[in-house]
Amino acid sequence: MFKAKVKTPNIRLFDSHCHLDFPVFDTDRNAIFEQMRKVGIEGVLIPGVKKENWRFIRQLGATKPGVHVALGLHPMFIKEHRKEHIHDLELASELKPLAAIGEIGLDYYAKHLDRKVQIALFKAQLEIAKSCKLPVVLHVRKAHEDVLLYLKTMRFQEGGIVHAFNGSMQQAERYRDLGFKLGFGGAMTYPKAVKLRDLATNLPLTDIVLETDAPDMIPANTDKKHNSPLLIFNNFNTLVELREESAEDIARQTTLNSRQILRVT
Repeated sequence: MFKAKVKTPNIRLFDSHCHLDFPVFDTDRNAIFEQMRKVGIEGVLIPGVKKENWRFIRQLGATKPGVHVALGLHPMFIKEHRKEHIHDLELASELKPLAAIGEIGLDYYAKHLDRKVQIALFKAQLEIAKSCKLPVVLHVRKAHEDVLLYLKTMRFQEGGIVHAFNGSMQQAERYRDLGFKLGFGGAMTYPKAVKLRDLATNLPLTDIVLETDAPDMIPANTDKKHNSPLLIFNNFNTLVELREESAEDIARQTTLNSRQILRVT
């Protein structure tokens, strides 16, 4: 069972990206939800990565307090997606509540993934988000310029979150102009992540949302075998160390950012 690193009065955090539907959490998922409430994690977004996960994510959203749902077809699972899954996502997007379409995007880091297929899948899901007026949760690796291009040329105006942002300051500003928030998680906790820590230090606080990407992106200085939403406090502590604002202000603003961009209360 995970224990949060910090429990501070009046600190309320929102994990804008975690995969609590994954099987690795089957043995302690309920205990994690219970502990989250106790330590002040008041909200979490669970993004879908493939169709077979959607139903369970919906169940978690319906039965667990503070859980918000996104549905999407992740580029890393492209071999598991079928053409009809786009139509399935169109139908699923009509069933509320739904906070976002995601996790969607482009991954040029993984060389084995067909770029043309990725782009077609990404654009189709952007169209769905556009038609149902929902924000998107973006997975982007080595592909920020193309993602920014498609967001602009398709006139996507619903905004969203760029998960695990690792682009440049200029790209961050362009995402901001398109209505996006930028996700910062475990990678920021590593001292060698100089560029990322510089971004976390110098971006306007109104641009930043906290995330864990659990069970992935394990923070520094932990011996856990996989990540957990409870470890968002490790990421929060790093952000507090890097910035000039108080811990209370950082918690308040990043949580507000998540709620505003996802349009959830």
